[in-house]
Amino acid sequence: MRHPNDVLFAGEKPFPLLPAVDHYAGSEKLIRKALALQQDMGPLFDITCDCEDGAHAGAEAEHASMCAALIMSAENRFNRVGARIHDITHPHWEKDLEILVGEAGSRLPFITLPKPRSADDVRRQIMVLRQTEAIHGIKHRIPVHVLIETHGALREVWQIAALEGVESLDFGLMDFVSGHHGAIPSHAMHSPGQFDHPLVARAKCEISAAALGSGVVPTHNVTTELKDVDYIRNDARRAREEFGFLRMWSIHPNQNQPILAAMRPDFSETALAGEILIAAQEADWGPIQYAGKLHDRASYRYYWELLKRARATGVELAAQVSQRFFA
Repeated sequence: MRHPNDVLFAGEKPFPLLPAVDHYAGSEKLIRKALALQQDMGPLFDITCDCEDGAHAGAEAEHASMCAALIMSAENRFNRVGARIHDITHPHWEKDLEILVGEAGSRLPFITLPKPRSADDVRRQIMVLRQTEAIHGIKHRIPVHVLIETHGALREVWQIAALEGVESLDFGLMDFVSGHHGAIPSHAMHSPGQFDHPLVARAKCEISAAALGSGVVPTHNVTTELKDVDYIRNDARRAREEFGFLRMWSIHPNQNQPILAAMRPDFSETALAGEILIAAQEADWGPIQYAGKLHDRASYRYYWELLKRARATGVELAAQVSQRFFA
């Protein structure tokens, strides 16, 4: 029996399947803590070693080497530890790439580029990344995640999303609000203002639309709440349901589980997806009638993407579904 990957998306660019949480950590202590949590939970969240805000001025090289060593360590069990480098205006960004790719390129799942001012900025940094990979004999192309947090990046977000190698568009809420010179009030940096203020909502809609329209994952900004689980979960729920984000940043271990819970597909819809896809596979992916409704490849594609998201967020799938589609 043919697998949905071979039938439903033949010849198309595959949509990236990323964990629903991107957990940021800046210091060695916090990165190791995140690695320990990842070992306990499994690869349900990524870790991003922060070489931008996490590095002290004058110690950029040492910080990048520390991050590279942890990426290459036995503690990195799932190879889902990336890094954010300095922005293109910082004198150390190319050295960040040299250290990270040179010392850990074989195990880097992604590099995050902050504060681009235009698509040309992203294009240039990707070009240098590719040159660095070639110099160090890295055989695979390391995906790029791009932070959209300036006026110029938002203006050219569709061009950025279309660049080869871009895997995720991430919204940088704090810098975006700050870049409006006080025109957006500070309460738009947290809920409910971050979802309700028209200028911020517009930015989120544009980023999500550009990402999804270009086969790229839209990643939501952090929530500043660290303890109230319901608050954190509601922020992630609104990001997912109202703005179409499929992934969200975390800055504290307390945030990982509620974000995952909010990003998971509904259990009943997941069960329905499994049943419909099994019936479709039995019919060799031709049209079927299920529970009195017609289904064909259009709905199969929807339910297959949903099943993959469910699995990536830790939803327990029926044994037959796991055996048929994920063995």
